[in-house]
Amino acid sequence: MRIVRPGGLSEREIEAWRELRVKAGGPANPFMEPEFTRAVAEVRPRSRVAVWWEDDEPVGFFPFEKGPLGRGRAIGYGVSDSQGAVLRPGLRPGARALLRACGLTVWEFDNLEDGQPVFEGAAAESFASPVIDVGEGYAAYEALLRAQSPKFLKTTLAKERRLGRQADGEVRFVFDERDPAALDTLMEWKSAQYRRTGRGDRFAQGWITGLVRHLHELRTPGCSGVLSVLYVGDRPIAAHFGLRSATVLSCWFPAYDPEFAKYSPGLVLHLRMAEAAAAAGIGMLDLGRGAAEYKDSLKTGESTVYEGAVVRPGALGALHWLRREPPLRVHRFIRTRPALAARGRAALNTLARLRGHR
Repeated sequence: MRIVRPGGLSEREIEAWRELRVKAGGPANPFMEPEFTRAVAEVRPRSRVAVWWEDDEPVGFFPFEKGPLGRGRAIGYGVSDSQGAVLRPGLRPGARALLRACGLTVWEFDNLEDGQPVFEGAAAESFASPVIDVGEGYAAYEALLRAQSPKFLKTTLAKERRLGRQADGEVRFVFDERDPAALDTLMEWKSAQYRRTGRGDRFAQGWITGLVRHLHELRTPGCSGVLSVLYVGDRPIAAHFGLRSATVLSCWFPAYDPEFAKYSPGLVLHLRMAEAAAAAGIGMLDLGRGAAEYKDSLKTGESTVYEGAVVRPGALGALHWLRREPPLRVHRFIRTRPALAARGRAALNTLARLRGHR
């Protein structure tokens, strides 16, 4: 095994990584491609990759970020929607031995993909990640929505028609918008939404903003940035930035202009995204973990992701456990009690409004 910076991976290793993902047979999630790891490394200099070689062939890859005192995290922790190792079938190193070889005391993950046997037993919690299957085409998906969510579909399409009648300009949709100004608008909306709901503003973190800008320009078969925008005339009213492979669109950052909220532009945008994705040969949209009413209305199924940590025995491992576990248990307690979680969200919204009036 060798430990390298992602930019130090050879072309042979990158191709082997891609081939292993294809052979794995699961969804081709772009967050698991080498290009995403290399993009993170541009803004997170502690990014590394452990590479296994056997019989003069690269057979495994483990991307991670290494912090002080051996604290390791999944690559892009906090924003990546799919994480884990990329290994040849049958290759199964011990999780703690892997950490030791990487100089890690702990490795934390918050969106470990399903089917990662190396880290069995390390997950503290599992989460549903809603998906939209458009493999049979958009018409088939819309027919399914008419059966399972008839009120949602009827209302959303009616609002789209009303927007077309009342808007001051043509309503149009661009699936893959290249204008960086539209990306700036999306990030401004999203920052305002985070503040309005009392959440931490991800785009106040320079590395996340830099990563999104870099990925917007990235064009590779396994991982490309896709900015989708709903316009009225030349004015954007809803937008989404995500990553795509040949067959999967990973939904990431959606937002809309609150001035047009009565038209539900975010929902209209997602329907048009599903239609355009199907036309582009994409079979699945992954909406990402996290409960949301719009996801329940749009989804056709679910995948599963996991949160947890591998911890090596010892004083540093115990320190990491004490730092991480108590707040996670509090969050878990609240999440599993809907009434308490609702009160917590209401408190965050109230606090955000009070801050806004200072």
